Amino acid sequence: MNKKIFVSGCYDMLHSGHVAFFEEAATLGDLYVGIGSDATISDLKGRKTINTEQERLYMVSSLKAVKCAFINKGNGSLDFKDDIHELKPDVFFVNEDGHTPEKENMCKELGIEYIVSRRIPHGNLPVRSTTALRKECNIPYRIDLAGGWLDQPYVSKHHPGPVLTISIEPDYDFNDRSGMSTSTRKKAIELWQTDIPVGDREKLAKTLFCYENPPGKTEISGSQDSLGIVMPGLSRLDYNGNYWPEKIHSVFDSDIMDWLEEHIHIIFLSPRSWEYSVLSETYIDAANAGVLSEAANECWDAIMEKDIVKFSGSVRKSFEAQIKMFPKMIDDKVMENIEYYRSKALGWKLSGAGGGGYLILISDKPVDNSLKIRIRRV
Repeated sequence: MNKKIFVSGCYDMLHSGHVAFFEEAATLGDLYVGIGSDATISDLKGRKTINTEQERLYMVSSLKAVKCAFINKGNGSLDFKDDIHELKPDVFFVNEDGHTPEKENMCKELGIEYIVSRRIPHGNLPVRSTTALRKECNIPYRIDLAGGWLDQPYVSKHHPGPVLTISIEPDYDFNDRSGMSTSTRKKAIELWQTDIPVGDREKLAKTLFCYENPPGKTEISGSQDSLGIVMPGLSRLDYNGNYWPEKIHSVFDSDIMDWLEEHIHIIFLSPRSWEYSVLSETYIDAANAGVLSEAANECWDAIMEKDIVKFSGSVRKSFEAQIKMFPKMIDDKVMENIEYYRSKALGWKLSGAGGGGYLILISDKPVDNSLKIRIRRV
């Protein structure tokens, strides 16, 4: 009797990469495919699919590598949970950018073998991804490395300090509510459609910041989001009690960019829930803001020196200062993931305001099943 192999995903705009993935999985046994519903994809990605769930089901079911396909019954990042209990597969097969600690832990609990795909394209065909084919836009995402929250005047009024951001290429379709500045990026898409226009980058970032924060908006999005997206490379944004930084210093040195790309690894966690409120409990004062500022300054120096020990330590110190001021950034599930990767990395932090999203790891060695980044250079 053949093994049951389970895979799950969106499979919108079906392409050769999907087919190669199914074929690779089917070499292990009979392939069962769980497909995310239209509602689930809208919730996770913040956009509609090109093809409806019934169209996607029809196309996937028609592939010779697939024994059976169905629409997952649940919602969220584990929308297949009920289905996997019913199916009882022998193997859960995932893409490298579909791996999450939650999926791996669930398989351990259920006694299911967990395998991460090598993502092998068929023959001489190019590697394909839905993100690349959609060409929704080439507008970057951003990662804040240290000092996050100092772009809010209610924090930097207690102590001035820098926020360090890097602008990263949209190689992955990052989930909404995950700290990768997706809401600001959507506003950039409304303004510019497919790419950031030519012009003064600071003025463009200020335009985006004002567009995202019209008069009357109660919670102002920090300007590190618009600046982190629009300004290429690594940026140091120095704040002192205002929404806009006093100074902006950007670095494009290839050696530093290569060094950062080599040592930064991303692990997908579940998006934060709709009920999540990081501001429901805060401890913001001069002492805590001062530690955050100090950590960000140390992080900047470490990057300039390309010192991995200092870099990882300062990222960790910045994150610890953040959660001291905003303890709701973490919960038990987030801490479980951090503990799991503690021995696999030198430093760590959560993307954005926390509550889930992505775990940013700093390591001098490869981290299994992590995503790698490309920093926008120009």
